[in-house]
Amino acid sequence: MSSAPLLDPNTDSLASLEQRIQRAVETLAALRKEKENLSRLLEAAQAERDQARGETRKLAVEVEELRAERSQVRERIERLLGQMDELAG
Repeated sequence: MSSAPLLDPNTDSLASLEQRIQRAVETLAALRKEKENLSRLLEAAQAERDQARGETRKLAVEVEELRAERSQVRERIERLLGQMDELAG
């Protein structure tokens, strides 16, 4: 008789299943780590977005104030030009 061990088909199936489970566990761990990294990136991006929105609002208010000031300056200049025309005429 041969002294070579006989391979039990159940043992091969069990080893294959064990390998597949090990790969699944490794994949799951890698995906969890990636999810954590992406969550941190998302939080940073959202904070940056919120900051940009605040800056946009601030700039919009400033633009409106500058437009109002420009309108007032234009009116004053037109009034001064009108007075100069009266003096010249």
